[in-house]
Amino acid sequence: MAAGLAAGALWGLTFVAPRMVGHFGMVDITASRFAVFGAVSALAVFARPAAVRWPNGRQALAALGLSVLGFTGYYLLLAFGIEAAGTEVPSLIIGTIPVWMMLLGRPVGLRMRALLPGLLLTGAGIALMIYGAWSAQHGAGSGGARFGWGIALALAAMASWTVYGLLNAVWLQRHTELNATDWANWLGVATGLGALLLWGVAGSDVATLQAQPDGMLFVWIALASGFGSSWLATILWNVASQRLSASLCGQLIVSETLFALFYSFVWDGRWPQAAEWAAALLFVLGILASIKAHR
Repeated sequence: MAAGLAAGALWGLTFVAPRMVGHFGMVDITASRFAVFGAVSALAVFARPAAVRWPNGRQALAALGLSVLGFTGYYLLLAFGIEAAGTEVPSLIIGTIPVWMMLLGRPVGLRMRALLPGLLLTGAGIALMIYGAWSAQHGAGSGGARFGWGIALALAAMASWTVYGLLNAVWLQRHTELNATDWANWLGVATGLGALLLWGVAGSDVATLQAQPDGMLFVWIALASGFGSSWLATILWNVASQRLSASLCGQLIVSETLFALFYSFVWDGRWPQAAEWAAALLFVLGILASIKAHR
């Protein structure tokens, strides 16, 4: 439980990173974070004994596929969603992952009827937050289509990570011989390779990056998110995934949403508005109701 909550706190930081260096391209932000993740993981791999250093072919293929679902593909979708719709609504959409993991990975004997209160509360909270953000967009003269596109991207990111969370949990529980740190390192190397490919195909060249303001802030965010929000958080999440069921483990992702909202309000230098307080309360009550139903 502690490992899953700590991972959520680290993941929450990634929701404000695109806003802190938003003048850089989303591909550059995504690729730099995961290139650092890959570099740290590669160093950790070579620190291991040669006999257990590298995965076998099946493990390597699994790591490559899961790295796209849970890292490069997921965060690229999320970063573009945050750019278009802000932080608050995408973070709440991502926060529904516990519900989807409970529905799709629920234990035998858990009836859907028991989950309805949590689903209704969570849905009401997200609807209230989206309504408030949509009204603010129109009130400020911003395009509603862009906001809607941001929501669509956040939904796609949610689906990507939900599939990753379920498949990763099943994989780890079927392969209990795997060390959580080794698996995180192999995922990191696979993710780093994918990030370099993404950067080479769609990223900015070095001269363009050097011409941007706040270059050192970009570097520090890449280092912090690559090491803390990727490598360390992945190890912590693997520890939780090996010790908890997929549905119960998924409930811990609520901490990511709450931390993301907290970081966003701190960055904006404001308190939540009444509708945001109400939406967050409904959201938390919905998650708590889902956990109660699971127990």
